[in-house]
Amino acid sequence: DSSSNWWIVLLYGALSIILGLFFLFYPLTSLVAFVFALGVYWLVSGIVTLIHMVQDRTAWGWQLFSGVLGIVAGLMVISRPLWAALVVPTIYVIIIAITGIFMGILLLIAAFKGAGWGAGIMGALTVILGIILWANPLIAAAALPWVFGVFTLLGGIINVFAAFKMK
Repeated sequence: DSSSNWWIVLLYGALSIILGLFFLFYPLTSLVAFVFALGVYWLVSGIVTLIHMVQDRTAWGWQLFSGVLGIVAGLMVISRPLWAALVVPTIYVIIIAITGIFMGILLLIAAFKGAGWGAGIMGALTVILGIILWANPLIAAAALPWVFGVFTLLGGIINVFAAFKMK
């Protein structure tokens, strides 16, 4: 019975609210901590990938590349957390921009092939947003802690309401 697990959803919601507020009130500290944790994850993931490569040789080339890349990226982030707090979000925004532009173009093509005006509007908006992000990646990266904060806070609130509804 899923209603017996309502407290897990409540706990998740409460933790999300706390994390969201932390991102909103301490954006630089939370961004550095988040990127540092990401660096630790990349480092550990790279090591685990190399260990797995030794045990399972299928696709060993990709595993070697992925493992070494994870270790190098993790060490760079851990050894230079302030630098990484600027570079990693900026790269993330650029990837989002490129993805948005391509996804928007695909939606526009789909709209012209009969997918409807909704796909066309979403495609146009996605291309425009992608171009804006591409043109201003540093500004967009600087806004990431607040964006994360707002979405995490809203997700937490939704989970709290869902938990009480489950109860």
